[in-house]
Amino acid sequence: MLDIKAVKKVTVTEQIMEQIAGIITSGQLKPGDQLPNERDLAERFNVTRGRVREALRALSLVGLLTIKAGEGSFVNEQQAPFSPETITWMFYSEIHNLDEVYAARKLIESEVYLLAAGRATQDEQDHLLLILDALVQAKNKQDPAEFLDLLDQFDIYMGEICGNRIYAKLMQTVVHLRRETSLKLLKVPGAVESSTEIRSSLMLAIQSKDKKRIEDSIHAFFEKSKLFYDNIIGKS
Repeated sequence: MLDIKAVKKVTVTEQIMEQIAGIITSGQLKPGDQLPNERDLAERFNVTRGRVREALRALSLVGLLTIKAGEGSFVNEQQAPFSPETITWMFYSEIHNLDEVYAARKLIESEVYLLAAGRATQDEQDHLLLILDALVQAKNKQDPAEFLDLLDQFDIYMGEICGNRIYAKLMQTVVHLRRETSLKLLKVPGAVESSTEIRSSLMLAIQSKDKKRIEDSIHAFFEKSKLFYDNIIGKS
């Protein structure tokens, strides 16, 4: 039996969220476990189903739960990726500030690239090369969304292999946060080719295992990126 207490009719949704989050973080519910249905939870909390639904929805936005239509609510794995909707909700007021998006990208992506470069196994390098090959094939298709999906795969995988779980989550955040801007960037003449070139250069540096070369490649990566950011800022 889950340890659920009826809540007062003040900040009801927040109290429900707090109790469910506590149940999950205390280990009473494990990753993959299904929560009781809305009706059962409403009865246990002594609230309406609407309040329960609001709380579950909010917990799904912050990554604790996954809500599956027709099935119910399930506890996420600890390392479950954030959804794009979560990122938009968290940063909706900052997402159009291109200077800040660029600054966040440079800070987080640079550290992730550097850590991943120092740790990447041969199998992991081979996987990155497969994504890079797909990028090369995609650059002539005139489909920025498809090309960006591959860029996102490359960078999220970098986060996964960097060895730091917090950085991996931050990389997921940045990838979603930058998406709208990146679609604009990829429409600037030369941007697709540059994106392929600078990641190819980064992979050569990683394969060389030369830290100075890796650092120089990352620096050049963001120097070129800044030129394209300045281009779209100037047009806005």
